[in-house]
Amino acid sequence: MIRIVSFKICPFVQRVTAMLEAKKIDYEIDYIDLKNKPQWFLDLSPTGQVPLLIAEDGTALFESDAIVEYIDEVTLPLQEDLSAEQRAINRAWSYQASKHYLVQCSTMQSADKAILDERMSKLVKSFDKAEKQLGEGPFFSGERLGNVDMAWLPLLHRAAIVESFNGYDMLDSHPKVKAWQKSLLETGIPQKSVPADFDEKFSSFYLAERTWLGRGANPAEPAGAVEPAKSGGCCG
Repeated sequence: MIRIVSFKICPFVQRVTAMLEAKKIDYEIDYIDLKNKPQWFLDLSPTGQVPLLIAEDGTALFESDAIVEYIDEVTLPLQEDLSAEQRAINRAWSYQASKHYLVQCSTMQSADKAILDERMSKLVKSFDKAEKQLGEGPFFSGERLGNVDMAWLPLLHRAAIVESFNGYDMLDSHPKVKAWQKSLLETGIPQKSVPADFDEKFSSFYLAERTWLGRGANPAEPAGAVEPAKSGGCCG
């Protein structure tokens, strides 16, 4: 059986587990502490980062883009009969999501609104691009769930958690992206692709008192001293 080595709130890991859940592929998962990485993990991972996929033959694969492509090669595709050109376009749109995972992580750790607004401007550009590309939905390519949906799922899932906590909507003025988020949440895949205590772990890191979002996203709050971001909240 496929084995995934993970950190509980890593978006790169969730992209991989979401793909496995969408394809209904059985897998085992081990969670590690990124501040105290076990030696067996360091022996297997050239980068010391998660996710790490250990194939049934014991081969260790790293880098989420490569892992997702591997999963696609050894299992039935979510979307069949795609041309080589369309598969390339889907990879490009998937990259538009994954390259913003760390941007969202950084944004959510902002100590005050001014810092958040500056960082959020980069994230908004990615949502602008998706808004222009999306059609009638419910998913990125229409009726069929696909690889692009799995790539954007971590961003949209985290945005939903933040909004439910304090009302701050990262998808404001993006109605198509908002509808897409709702459709993905309704599949149940976001919830299945993370551990049972994900919301608690996520909130204790990103929605803690040290962050503007954690203090309730109050626009009237005066800017204060910037606390250094804690390490270990994303991946590495």
